[in-house]
Amino acid sequence: MLLENKVVLITGASRGIGRATAIEAARQGADVAINTFRDDAAAAEVVAEIEALGRHAIAIDGDVAQPESAAVFVAAAVQALGRVDVFVSNAGICPFHAFLDMPVETLRRTMEVNLHGAYYMVQAAANQMVKQGDGGAIVAISSISALVGGEMQTHYTPTKAGVHSLMQSCAVAMGRYGVRCNSVLPGTIATDINKDDLADPKKREYMEGRIPLGRLGRPEDIASVVAFLASDMASYMSGAALLVDGGAFANFQ
Repeated sequence: MLLENKVVLITGASRGIGRATAIEAARQGADVAINTFRDDAAAAEVVAEIEALGRHAIAIDGDVAQPESAAVFVAAAVQALGRVDVFVSNAGICPFHAFLDMPVETLRRTMEVNLHGAYYMVQAAANQMVKQGDGGAIVAISSISALVGGEMQTHYTPTKAGVHSLMQSCAVAMGRYGVRCNSVLPGTIATDINKDDLADPKKREYMEGRIPLGRLGRPEDIASVVAFLASDMASYMSGAALLVDGGAFANFQ
């Protein structure tokens, strides 16, 4: 029970890594507030799963790209669950597209959701933690794409590098308040965000062949690492980045 009686907030939590993290937080003893966007049915399923584990949960709809959504989400969580102990910035999109004819709106939306949205949400949660006066933990989901390039991801990889950098700077800014800030860098995880890209059997076989552990990642592989970073077991970790990729980054040859 790494997160017993803590309150955990997670953005983009109706599916994929966010959903798995919300459920894992509940398994570890936390009450959970999830942010979703226009995905009410899936959000209700997550809330039901958490409640089935004996924990409290709420779902708040909101577009993280809109600055006001952050204050609304944090305020609703505090009203329903009492406080904010852990904040997980997970919401992200990756509409694959070539570089030379990248639509302006695709670039703008990816930046606004992945990077600006993370900034607004982390800032709102950090202010609540400072107000409470007893510290907290912030974990942002970056990506192996913060470290490597991607032909169809020239709009996406900079946002994930930015999220990692944001956690480093927040670790410096928030240390005096007892708030730890770390990032997780997933490798290729089988989720909705890349299901179309991995639908090509040859592409999937190639990706699996690049991973020393021989398989794509599962959302639960990331959720367990987030739970660790959010817990007191990681009480002296701040500004760190944990690469969770099955060994893919190390496999240069």
